[in-house]
Amino acid sequence: MTQSDRKRRSTRVSKVVSTPTATKMQVIWQNENVREFLAEFISTYVMMVFGLGAVAHMVLGGKMGSYLAVNLGFGFGVTIGVHMAGNISGAHMNAALTFTSCALGRMSWKKFPVYVLGQFLGSFVAAATIYGLFYNAIIDFSGGKLMTTGPTATANIFATYLPDHMTLWRGFLDEVVVTGMLQLCLLAIADKGNNPTLLGTQAIVTGILVVIIGISLGMNSGYAINPSRDLPPRFFTFLAGWGSQVFRTKDWWWVPVVAPPLGAYCGAIIYLFFIGSNKRQEPQVLENPLAFEDHKISVLPKTTAPLRLFVTLHPPQ
Repeated sequence: MTQSDRKRRSTRVSKVVSTPTATKMQVIWQNENVREFLAEFISTYVMMVFGLGAVAHMVLGGKMGSYLAVNLGFGFGVTIGVHMAGNISGAHMNAALTFTSCALGRMSWKKFPVYVLGQFLGSFVAAATIYGLFYNAIIDFSGGKLMTTGPTATANIFATYLPDHMTLWRGFLDEVVVTGMLQLCLLAIADKGNNPTLLGTQAIVTGILVVIIGISLGMNSGYAINPSRDLPPRFFTFLAGWGSQVFRTKDWWWVPVVAPPLGAYCGAIIYLFFIGSNKRQEPQVLENPLAFEDHKISVLPKTTAPLRLFVTLHPPQ
């Protein structure tokens, strides 16, 4: 057997072996749940890298960082995340928003763990990325002692902690209200039946919304407004050397997990009550040549009020 024959044979064998594997991989990548998981993972990762990186500059960099920069980091991180995953998963990047979508029946509960797992993993990996990039600065700033409180605290780079002027339950209420504002405004931005953003501007307007919330309402609790933003990085700091104090400090850790979904749901209900059920509904004229040859059917569009179908037959002129 010549050398060229051996090469042809080995090529055929490799094609035979690789084809089933490639087919399986293609099927996996085309699976809707897999695509949505990956979209939530990468969009949340990008948002968190920009956001946590901005916080690291504020905590560690002195004049190189600021509170405004933190808001811009998270806000435009959200914008890029929406551009990356908006047409695949909707780019929730927030377990509270995913919970509300499921609770309102806009998304199946079967997708909830897929979305949240993608968000949590993306956020965790982003925290690890920031830790690796700023490791020397963290050690230099803290003197090698990783603390959650005090002048050399560095755990607040990754997760939110209550300031001294706030109590636990005031912080809980703050997270409910601020997340409610987020969900309320997001519904207005995306409501095609009302006055939505211009085509192609939803991502930037959503980012600006996050910046505005941070500037105006972020002081009290750090506006976590997102379990996916707070819990995975907090768990990372637990593993990375800060220890159990990240969960014990003021017993705050559970509030950014529980309060945002409650707030987001309340914000959605408020929007649907005040705006969704009061939007003017114009009758639509549908032609049905099969059942009503010379008749027209006027159907009032669905509303968020109890569903009723109104049909009026117009006799031919």
